[in-house]
Amino acid sequence: MRRNHSTTPRTTRILGSLLLVAAAGVFTVAAHPEARAAAPTPLDRVIPAPASVEPGGAPYRITRATGVRVGGSAEVRRIGAYLTGILRPATGYPLPLTEHGTGGIELRLSKGGLGAEGYRLRSTPAGVSITADAPAGLFHGVQTLRQLLPAAVERKTVQPGPWRIAGGTVEDRPRYAYRGAMLDVSRHFLTVPQVKRYIDQLALYKINELHLHLSDDQGWRITVDSWPRLAAYGGSTEVGGGAGGHYTKADYREIVRYAAARYLEVVPEIDMPGHTNAALASYAKLNCDGVAPPLYTGTEVGFSSLCVAKQATYDFVDDVLRELAALTPGRYLHIGGDEAHSTSHADYVSFMDRVQPVVAKYGKTVIGWHQLTGAHPVQGAIAQYWGLDRTSAAEKAQVVEAARNGTGLILSPADRVYLDMKYTKDTPLGLDWAGLVEVRRSYDWDPATYLPGVPASAIRGVEAPLWTETLKKSADLEYMAFPRLAGAAELGWSPAATHDWDAYRTRLAAQGPRWDALGINYYRSPQVSWPTS
Repeated sequence: MRRNHSTTPRTTRILGSLLLVAAAGVFTVAAHPEARAAAPTPLDRVIPAPASVEPGGAPYRITRATGVRVGGSAEVRRIGAYLTGILRPATGYPLPLTEHGTGGIELRLSKGGLGAEGYRLRSTPAGVSITADAPAGLFHGVQTLRQLLPAAVERKTVQPGPWRIAGGTVEDRPRYAYRGAMLDVSRHFLTVPQVKRYIDQLALYKINELHLHLSDDQGWRITVDSWPRLAAYGGSTEVGGGAGGHYTKADYREIVRYAAARYLEVVPEIDMPGHTNAALASYAKLNCDGVAPPLYTGTEVGFSSLCVAKQATYDFVDDVLRELAALTPGRYLHIGGDEAHSTSHADYVSFMDRVQPVVAKYGKTVIGWHQLTGAHPVQGAIAQYWGLDRTSAAEKAQVVEAARNGTGLILSPADRVYLDMKYTKDTPLGLDWAGLVEVRRSYDWDPATYLPGVPASAIRGVEAPLWTETLKKSADLEYMAFPRLAGAAELGWSPAATHDWDAYRTRLAAQGPRWDALGINYYRSPQVSWPTS
């Protein structure tokens, strides 16, 4: 029986060889986990679609030895710190900032004809470089770098990797200078942390304008020292009768600072002469009859109006715009002007003729909803078009004529990029007065041809508004904004030649795991083949 436990020399050699092969195989897998990993994300698999991509060469791999070179500029160093703040938690690597050395990830300012927001990203096995003419371009390049890494890079705990960036070159710049998102903080008040969270989400998709709708019938959301009851009383409620709230000047400055650090400009809006019940309730003298109405917590529109004939109205407007302009380093003040159904046309024109110069008086450019084109837009004014495909030909012609006469346009068609519109009749949040807006409908239009007859030079860009009649918390905002926000960002940034629904929805599907990693609550549209794992 002993022979069953013994081996011949030949058997021993065979078994030994097999053990060596098995050990070698185990060693190979352990030493080279990328052999089992998915290929790096292709350079063109990002949103917004880049202007130019030249793939080629082996990828670069971020390792424990990788550093981030930032040169001598304080602003470049700050962008580098932002990048390492994203990469360190998931990689577990130190990723030191350095001004010297070779390889690693380099952020560098260098005049190269890329414009104010363009960048060039080059990836080779030796390292990755992002170069730009200006800091905003470097920051946008960092957003592309994020999307070229696995989605797990967004997590706040150490992940297995590997962290590879496909080889090749991306050269990119925006189609339009204005790429905005509007956040309505009046219907439901949103805290500073909630606004900051949304800013971070906007930055990932190279949006550069944050339009804050700061006043409406349901709430006044910004401190005005010369009219203190606006915030203290007018800001004390919201849709449905909640506690409301308002921003102190320090709060607002913090929002502006946080946005600027992510290369977003804040565009504050005080809507007038309509949408003003919160102001009218706060000060009786703003009403033609001298009687303050009660605070309002409903959702109807068009019933309120400042008293156009009173001098007190223009004292109020001057004070509010003066204080807001002093708080706002950006170029624009938005004066609303929509749905002024309780103001006669003659009074509306008279009001806008008096108010627009006040904006210029305080060094800002005026933006108004497109009804401004029915008055006399001042030289340099910008109208924000929020009409529908079915808007009357006469109203569209009025906007086109203003554009031909020099008025700039921001395109926000409600039945395309109003992010609060329901996706389907079963969407639990949002409204449907502009129609049902699924992901394809939101994406599949061209700003250059949307209003025939508008000169290309008049189009400043695209903005996706998010109204909050039905939205109270960040998860609500995210469900309605994502995935449509990404499409609006692409419409504003990417060349028209890249616009293709089938290609886009493939790139959009790849964003799902990233949103999961970031904790973003998004709508899993059946029009998109989202990954299942």
